[in-house]
Amino acid sequence: MATEGLVPITRDFLARYYDKYPLAPLPDAVTALAARLRALSADLAAISPLSPDEELLEQEASGVPAPKMDENMWKNREQMEEILFLLNKSLRPVALQQKSTPEDADIASVLDDVEIKLKDTLKKLEQFQLKNADNVFNTVMTYMPQDFRGTLIRQQRERSERNKQAEVDAVVSAGGSIRDRYALLWKQQMDRRVQLAQLGSASGVYKTLVRYLVGVPQVLLDFIRQINDANGPMEVQRERYGPALYTLTKLVLAIRLYLHLSLARYGQKKIEKDDIAALQQAVVFYTEEFGKFTVFIGEVFVNAPFFISAEDAGADSRNSDEYRETIIPAGKTHEVILSVEAVNSYIAWDFSLPQGALSTLLDIGFHVEYISPSGEKTLILPYRRYEADQGNFCTVFAGSYKLVWDNSYSTFFRKTLRYKVDAVPPVIDPVEPVAEP
Repeated sequence: MATEGLVPITRDFLARYYDKYPLAPLPDAVTALAARLRALSADLAAISPLSPDEELLEQEASGVPAPKMDENMWKNREQMEEILFLLNKSLRPVALQQKSTPEDADIASVLDDVEIKLKDTLKKLEQFQLKNADNVFNTVMTYMPQDFRGTLIRQQRERSERNKQAEVDAVVSAGGSIRDRYALLWKQQMDRRVQLAQLGSASGVYKTLVRYLVGVPQVLLDFIRQINDANGPMEVQRERYGPALYTLTKLVLAIRLYLHLSLARYGQKKIEKDDIAALQQAVVFYTEEFGKFTVFIGEVFVNAPFFISAEDAGADSRNSDEYRETIIPAGKTHEVILSVEAVNSYIAWDFSLPQGALSTLLDIGFHVEYISPSGEKTLILPYRRYEADQGNFCTVFAGSYKLVWDNSYSTFFRKTLRYKVDAVPPVIDPVEPVAEP
């Protein structure tokens, strides 16, 4: 299998690629507006002591953003949701809800404009993250043989994502805050990273899955394994593009802090005309520059050298030797028994009768049954005759499963059966180790 010419995906290798994608610097106004809002927030804090939640927010706005780029993306998404919560009309000060004075009406109008811009930016960020996650998964899938195994991996990924969404829904149903929800979302993102690392190092249940990546060069598996290392290849991307994202994170935190304090103290100090103008300008710069950044980084990432086709990598599943052939004489059957160690595994098959011109005239019976430890048989897939079939099912019992191809009804014709079967273990989400007391 030809994989010659592929180079290891190292920091130097990626640096040469990123040289082709210089990021335009952010306008100086971004930093200046963040500083202006922080100064206004300090003035508001002097009016009345900060509450514990406000102190936490002030500490976060004063702190250093997390180094990981995707963590900053989640942080920006969280802050936008928090700001939109503050802008909920039913939660605004009564004077702004009722637009008691012309000044109140003007401020309410600016807040409405801010809400519209942030809703649009939040929606674009959500779409960016979904597209990016799909790109990563689909890239891995390009190396999967185009048979039932690819289908199984997709099904297991969908089930894992459903479980993650159920966790989020449970937090929301229990009255969890936006912060609680995003803490869980980031933990789930880190779990996905652990799964990628397991894939690259062929550890855990991925020992079984890695052997399905027919033709994937080792350099790509090494990259997947090292992708999250502190000094790994992705560190180059953080060094190149991280500072701009960190600046935008600081700006959105400054926006949220000022908006929270100004609305919470609106009865004590109304927002000045110049101050609301500074807020509006900050949101305009933030939404415009954040939108540009996501478009830019999306283009950089999707064209990065580790996103290459299976053909370019030399992967070729057409010559896979995993299919078997056997001749089933007339009046006979052929059986395969698969052992399953865990429930929610998959039994899968792919078979045909490659008999040239006679193939349209021939078929074969097929059924699947479960054999309990005591030897009792339970029919799982009813008997039916096929010319070819590809399918799978999720197991509800551990134990033995027997796949039977039946040519007993044939008097004259033997059948050449070409088939592939497997028992695929469930992809288990990483479990955090329990700290010893």
